[in-house]
Order: sequence, then structure tokens, then C-alpha cells
Amino acid sequence: MARKKGMKRTYFVVFMSLAVVFLLGLILDVQISKEATFYLYFPKWWLLKSTTGNRIQQKTKIRDQLVTEMKAENIKEFLREFTKKPHLAGTEQNLQLAKLIQAQWKEFGLDSVELVHYDVLLSYPNKTKPNYISIINEHGNEIFNTSLFEAPPKGYEAFTDIVPPYNAFSAQGEPEGDLVYANYARTEDFFHLERNMNMSCKGKIVIARYGKIFRGNKVKNAMLSGAKGIILFSDPADYSSPGVKPYPDGWNLPGGAAQRGNILNLNGAGDPLTPGYPAKEFTYRYDADEGVGLPNITIHPIGYHDAEKILKLMGGAPSPDSWKGNLNVPYNIGPGFVNSSFTQKIRMHVYSYNQVTRIYNVIGKLRGAVEPDRYIILGGHRDSWVFGGIDPTTGAAALHEIARSFGKKLKEGYRPRRTIIFASWDAEEFGLLGSTEWAEENAKILHERGVAYINSDSSIEGNYTIRVDCTPLMYRLVYNLTKEISSPDEGFEGKSLYQSWYEKDPSNEKKDVPRINKLGSGSDFEAYFLRLGIASGRTRYTKNRKTEKYLNYPVYHTVYETFELVDQFYDPTFKKQLAVAQLRASLVYEIADSTVLPFNLQDYAEELKNYADRIYNLAKKHEQQLEKYRVSFDSLFSAIKNFTETSDEFHRRAEQVDKNDALAIRIINDQLMFAERAFTDPLGLPGRPFYRHVIFAPSSHNKYAGESFPGIYDALFDIENKADQRNAWREVSRQISVATFTVQAAAETLKEVA
Repeated sequence: MARKKGMKRTYFVVFMSLAVVFLLGLILDVQISKEATFYLYFPKWWLLKSTTGNRIQQKTKIRDQLVTEMKAENIKEFLREFTKKPHLAGTEQNLQLAKLIQAQWKEFGLDSVELVHYDVLLSYPNKTKPNYISIINEHGNEIFNTSLFEAPPKGYEAFTDIVPPYNAFSAQGEPEGDLVYANYARTEDFFHLERNMNMSCKGKIVIARYGKIFRGNKVKNAMLSGAKGIILFSDPADYSSPGVKPYPDGWNLPGGAAQRGNILNLNGAGDPLTPGYPAKEFTYRYDADEGVGLPNITIHPIGYHDAEKILKLMGGAPSPDSWKGNLNVPYNIGPGFVNSSFTQKIRMHVYSYNQVTRIYNVIGKLRGAVEPDRYIILGGHRDSWVFGGIDPTTGAAALHEIARSFGKKLKEGYRPRRTIIFASWDAEEFGLLGSTEWAEENAKILHERGVAYINSDSSIEGNYTIRVDCTPLMYRLVYNLTKEISSPDEGFEGKSLYQSWYEKDPSNEKKDVPRINKLGSGSDFEAYFLRLGIASGRTRYTKNRKTEKYLNYPVYHTVYETFELVDQFYDPTFKKQLAVAQLRASLVYEIADSTVLPFNLQDYAEELKNYADRIYNLAKKHEQQLEKYRVSFDSLFSAIKNFTETSDEFHRRAEQVDKNDALAIRIINDQLMFAERAFTDPLGLPGRPFYRHVIFAPSSHNKYAGESFPGIYDALFDIENKADQRNAWREVSRQISVATFTVQAAAETLKEVA
């Protein structure tokens, strides 16, 4: 009898519980059949929507709380902690930093945090045979040698694990030859040497200054010219600002500093030995000499004091004025040296080696409440060449603070609509390896579920104004969010980040908005945007592009990238880094928590028209050839017109969608999520199969720069000098047809589901 009474009580409790849940569903207007049942177990039911207006108000409140929770002091302390030791990819120090981040993300309250490893090809200097450059006499004796290391900054003298300046993945060797000065080693610089000066670099060693383009493109150009090797240096004209002292008294580049960096031409391939597939234990690996993008010449960086001593001796013809930097040398082209009674040559000594090494990503997840199968990724790399004071640790510190803020809200009962993934990538400096390998391992899942990728590399590369590079889908979202974040700039107290950004860097192409740049490459968004077609964006504080001409900040990738560099010169209050963190966090929050994804296809349509106009105007310079070979852009403009009309109609439907109809919302969001994917071609670009985005790709001549309609652009590049003009223009027509099909197919994905 007692047992029966107990069972009756149990049934009564269950019945009453279900009744309460049902009544709550009615009160809160939660339609259980149309929303995920996760809502029923939501720890703070008052955070659920009651009406659309209340939900928007609550969303804004949560975003404000997330932004307000983040503190400049925390970012400063994270930066100080993360830069205490060198943390080169593949080293024990970098693994320990990964474990520290993992432990703290768990403390912050993320649902799960894992270390994910890969075995990738890395490159290190030989500890017993250092790399250097020498001048040799006719007997082969070395009469001048470049420095073997950088003098460590004050307070860092005791470190014994500082890797000396080198270019990762250089071929080994001791090539000897005459020296030729090639300016920035751009494509146009080698064209000038070959076509205007009748200068061949075959069998010679090239010396070129850093700047303007990615160093890997310089190496590729030197290889194509037939050079045996290339020496790279940072000229004060490109890596010093007038009136500023060298570090540690200022933020300019000291004469003994040399920029480290990889010189791969991976074109999105990831690990050189496992292109297209994750570098796991089971993966087939190519032999080292078959690796993708590995150079077959020697490369080495030197400081400008050493470069000055070498360039001062050079003979040959004078260089154009635009090739002259700020060293006290004539900048002669060569080949070889001048005023010597005997033959002098350059000898390179490069003994670096390549080695398969284990790296570790830290992957943290915050599970979504309603759409847990939709992912927003916030990722930035952790590894650095030495201390990484700016690159990447200002970004790693911001990522850490964002994770802390989201974790705090999670403990208070908040949970985003969609899943947020936090990623601390490894081995970015060696060719975006950690992020690309994870993208390869999860490509099928990300293709189905990836909504957006927000990059968290360096938060500052200058202290003038904000810079944004992103898909056109995010333009309007970025503009709206920057209007709600306070500007950290002097003279803009009480004004928004948008206002200071607009006044300092207005768009040249659009009225009344700040400049937004195309995504190129050079950071971890590459695989997500250019290969997988996931909407992506990045933001950081940057230099004044009108007065500060250097490609990167002066002490980029040197031993002088310390915590003190940031604390004393770039951002003493850490307010600029806080503003960047707030913008990144706001982007993640809005994409993760908006009922309808905050992407705008009309902005994409407008940009497609602008890009098509630009490429058409480039082609029109060859008007006779366009007519002769019957090349027309009409089909592309027609497809863009269709996309524009379809995107207008799509947004009219999206504005009218029933927010309580879960299926209707899912359909709209899927169309928005897959819009970027629709612009990809599984065959990839010619010669670059892992760059699959038809609208955007890094320039073939500068990996850092974004190019629109890259297939057409590459087909048109230097076309007047192609030997077979008919086939060259046929390729232009083919690329126009690929672009036309892709844009039209993308428009079809936006139409109402029949």
C-alpha cells in the first residue's frame, strides 16, 4: 500500500511539473513545437523572449554587459603573462602556454576545452652552425660577416632560447655569386631589371628590402628569375618613422634587428607535406623534397647596419629614384662590387633544417541553446617568433578576455542561441598551419555548420585608428556596432569608435562611411574564408596609411616585440586593445545570438558591381583585343543584376518572416549562412586549388593583399606580353564565364523555397 501511495505522489509531481512547464510556455510565448526544447531547461527563464521587442532589448542588454565586463587592466595582465618567455611553435614553452590557456578557459566556465594536436613540418636554425652572410675575396676567404643574432633588449639578456633571425623553410646551402639589388623583389621590380635594364639574375644572389608585399612572394619571384638565393633586409625608409628613436628609446627598428618569417608559397595548402588533409598520425606524407610551397634556394634576413655595409660596395648601374631607401649608400643595381682590385662575391651560409614537429591548438566550446549545430568561431594564434609582444599576443590577450567575459555570463545563466568556438591556434607563423589543419580535419562539419569566423590576431599594428577587413556580408553589422563602442582616441572623448574611424579613414569609394578592406591572407581566417567559404572578418588598430608607409610596424618579428613595447609606446592605457576586443566580442555575440543572422546581401550585391566595374575598366585598356577575340563582360554584369534583384527580394522576405516560426527562421538563416559558400568553386583558382572563393583571393603577387575576381585578374595580368595572345584572351573569357556562373548560382540560392 505504501508503495502505491509513493507512486501516486510521483505521478502527481511529474504531472504538476509538466503543467508548470506548459503554462510557462504559454506565458513566455515559447512554442515548444517550433523552438528547441533546450529552452525548457534554460537556467534563467527570464532571459527567454516574450516579444520581439523585449528580446531585442534583452539582447542589447546582454551585449552591453559582455562589453562592459571586459577590462583594459585584464588585457594588460594577460599580455604581460603570455609574453614572459619566448613561445615558438613546436617548443615546450609554447605547449606550456597552451596548457595555461586551456586551464584558464576551463576556469572561465566554457563547456569544454581540448588540446588538439597535429604533426606538421616546421623549420629551425641549426644550433651548432649559425646562419650568416659573408663577403669573400678571390681566395674564398671571408672578409666580412653579418651578425649572428640580435642584441637582446634590457631585462631579457638571461634568455638562452631566443631563436636567431632566420627565414623558415629556406633551403640549406652555401651558394656564392655576384649580388644584384632588386628593390622590393616585386614582380614589377624583376620586370624592370629584365625588360628595362636587360639585367639577368640567373645564377646570381639577390638582395632586396622587406616591405610592400609578403616575403614569400619575394622568394618566389627570385626563384623565377633564376637567382641562387635572396638576402632580405628592412630599410629605415620602410621600417622607421621620422623623429622616433630606435627601441628601447622609441618604437623604431634598431639597425641590428632582422625580421624573421616563413617564406612558403602554400596558396592555402596548410602543412607542406599533407596538403588538403589534416596532419594526423594516419595521414600520408609527401617526402620533404616534394612538399608544397618549399623553396629551392637559400634565404636569409639581415639588419640594415649589415645591409648598409654590403650595399655601399655595390657597383653597376644606378637604381631608379623610387628604389632608393634611407641608407647612406648609392643603391646601385650591380651585379657585383665596385672599385675593387680583386674579385669579391657574396657567400650565403644557411643551415636551417626542416622537421616534422607536434603542435597544439586549444579549442574551447560554448554550446548554443537553440541551434547548437551552428558554429561561430573566434580564433587567433598563440605562437610567436620570440616574445610576440604585438604579434600575436595582443590578439591572444584580447581573445582570452573575451572568453572570460562570455564565461562569466554563462555562469550567470546566459547561453547564446548558437555555439561559439574559441580557438588558440598554433604554428601560424610557419604558414597558418594550426588553423588550416583543424579546418581540414573538420571540413565536412564546418561546411554544414560554420556560420562565421572572426579573427583574433594582433589587436594593434599601429595606434592611429581602427581597421576592418571583412566579407561584405558584415559591412552593415560592423558599422552599427562601432557606433555603440566608445572611441579610445585622443580628441574623440565622448564619441563613438565609428566617428573617429570615419574622420581618420573615410572610404574613397562610398560616401559617408569609413573604409573597409578586402580580406587577403596572412592570418588564420584564410582556410575558413577562402577554402570553406565561411563568412569572415578581422579588425585591429592600425597606422596612419597616409604618413606611415611601412607594411608592418617597425620591430615586426624581431626580439624587440616585448610587453614593454606595447606598454610604453603603442597603447599605454590598453584602451585601444580594449576597443578591438569589444568589437570582436560584439561581432561574435550578434552573429551567435541574433534570431535572424545579421548578414546583409544587398551590400554584397553593391560590392560585386564595384568589383566588376573595376575589372572591366582594367580589361578596357586592351579594347582592340577585347573586340578582336570577342571577349565580353555582359554576362557577368547580367548575373550581378540578377543577384542584386534577388538579394533585394530576399531581404523583403526576411523582414516579414514570422519570428515564432522556427522552420521559417531556419530556412532564412541557412540561406544567409550558405551565401558565402555559394561563391566558392570546388575546383579552385587556376594553379591555386585551395583558394576556392571566386570573388576574393590573395593577390598572386602579394599574399597580404586581397584581390576581387582573382581568376579574371590573374588572366589579365601582363597579358600584353603573353606569347600566345589568342589563348591568353580565351582564358580571360573562361574566367569571366566561371565568375558569371558562380554569381548567378549564388543568386539562385537566395530565392524563396518552392
